[in-house]
Amino acid sequence: MFRVARTDHYRRPGDLPQQIPLFPLRGAILLPRATLPLNVFEPRYLAMLDDVLSGSRIIGIVQPAEGSGESPQGKESKLRNIGCAGRVTAYQELDDGRLLITLTGIARFSIVRETQTREPYRVATVSYDRFTTDMEEGAGEEQVDREKLTRVLKAWLEQKSLSADWEAIERASSEHLINALCVLSPYGPEEKQALLEAQDLKERANVLVALAEMELASTGGPGSTLQ
Repeated sequence: MFRVARTDHYRRPGDLPQQIPLFPLRGAILLPRATLPLNVFEPRYLAMLDDVLSGSRIIGIVQPAEGSGESPQGKESKLRNIGCAGRVTAYQELDDGRLLITLTGIARFSIVRETQTREPYRVATVSYDRFTTDMEEGAGEEQVDREKLTRVLKAWLEQKSLSADWEAIERASSEHLINALCVLSPYGPEEKQALLEAQDLKERANVLVALAEMELASTGGPGSTLQ
């Protein structure tokens, strides 16, 4: 769950391409050094992967704006302004033509403008300037209330009757734990976007804890008061 591919050679905005292909996908976010597995089967995205695998391997994950489909057709539908750039760190070709890929997050971006191309997928000029600390592994970890995060996570898992590898969780850094939980969380698009746009790791952890606490309180699950 917390195994992280190497992306530490991206240390400043200039190390990333300013123009990247976009993969709009509702309910999906990516965060620095977290991983996102994707099952790619649409021709437009297979074409995109053909291009990026021979180049930078960088793809931007961004959510469609409210009212758009899960992965809207065409290039006219509105997108959220904030997404996250990731590198294709693993891929597998299947006999039926699909690709199974893993993206590892590097840094969030703001969309500056979309670029009109003949490619079947969308391309945008992006800026990483608001999110330079994303490239600093572990930035802000000392401000996270790890004890509270762990307590809420245990209560949430118990309420869902789910188990976890607590040895792996204890070994994971706060950054890897929080970002992986945000990417894997079952929350809706609005909640996912709030996690993505949280200013720093402490705020992201606070949003994650608040969402879990609200869910526990609404279901009356174990530890729902979480004092």
